Amino acid sequence: MRLLTLRIDGTTAHIVVHGEIDFDALPMLRAAAADLPPDVTELVWDLHDARFMDVAGLHLLFEQPPRPGPARKTTVINLAPQPLRLLLLATEVNPDLELACLLSDVLPATLADD
Repeated sequence: MRLLTLRIDGTTAHIVVHGEIDFDALPMLRAAAADLPPDVTELVWDLHDARFMDVAGLHLLFEQPPRPGPARKTTVINLAPQPLRLLLLATEVNPDLELACLLSDVLPATLADD
């Protein structure tokens, strides 16, 4: 099974994850992000097909390795309930995590539902 699909539109890369985000998948997902061209300034993780995420997903989304060139904005879209709940729990434990930027299109509606 294919673990990811990559599409680059100008300076935005979209990585669609197919399957679980765990420590077995983490090296391949990190490599996909690290191998993006230097002119990519926005990375969108589409998690529609990632129904489960463990702490490896937190490492993937919040631990961005340093890279040359302009800063890269990272966002997440199409979160299933379990990965979203994990991200919300992580920010309850560590309020310094930048969840508002990561989930800019999801978070306001999610908080309104609470």
